[in-house]
Formats: sequence, structure tokens, C-alpha cells
Amino acid sequence: MQPFHHVVPALAPRGRVAMTRDELVAWGEAFGRAASPPLVVALAGDLGAGKTTLAQAHKYEAPRSPVYHLDLYRIEKPSDLVNIGWDEIAASHALVIVEWPERAGELIPPGHVPIDLEHSPTEPDKRVLLAG
Repeated sequence: MQPFHHVVPALAPRGRVAMTRDELVAWGEAFGRAASPPLVVALAGDLGAGKTTLAQAHKYEAPRSPVYHLDLYRIEKPSDLVNIGWDEIAASHALVIVEWPERAGELIPPGHVPIDLEHSPTEPDKRVLLAG
């Protein structure tokens, strides 16, 4: 998989920002408005880190393109993606949001936007976001 290149959230010290659920949703909505399809967004993080919360911040009836939200948690190997129409989805003019992107391996295209989410070690009600 390509190394991640991080897009730092505005006002984030050293590229990391702790957010409440509502702040994470607001950031996701702003990101979705700014995103220009075709674009693959790779959401990585432990269970409960906020990946689905962030993915659901996007309107699935986006005005500029379709939005696909793929949760690959149950995918065992990259070749399993054929069964869900990965090639067609990845080639479409769409915003493609992928949870558990590491399960897609080399199929995640170059130029994707990686977003990492972590549990905050000091604030249990917040998540730490590092994007790009």
C-alpha cells in the first residue's frame, strides 16, 4: 500500500486534533463539501474509533457525484473485493469512503486520502483525527 500523506485539519497542532462526536461530524461534512470526485477516502482506526461516524457525516445523495461507503471489516483478502464490484466503484466518478482500507491492500488507488482515527488517551469522549 502507498505510504500515507497527511492533510492536516485546520488549527490542529502538529497535525493531530481531538474532536467530540459532534465536531467529528461537522469536520466530515465540511470535508465532504470540499472533496472533488473522483476520490477514494481511506478511513483507518481501531474498532470504535469513529470511522463510521465520520463516514455517515457525508450525504449519500451528494449533488456532485454518487457516494459509496464500503466497510471492509469482514473482507478476508483483497481478491474478495471483486464480489462487491470494487473495480466498477473505484473507476467511477464518485466519492468512495472505505473503512478498514488495509484489507484492500494494493487495490486502494494511489492518490487516495487517508484519514486515521484513534481513541484519545486523555479524553475518552473524544477521538484524535489525523488526515491525509
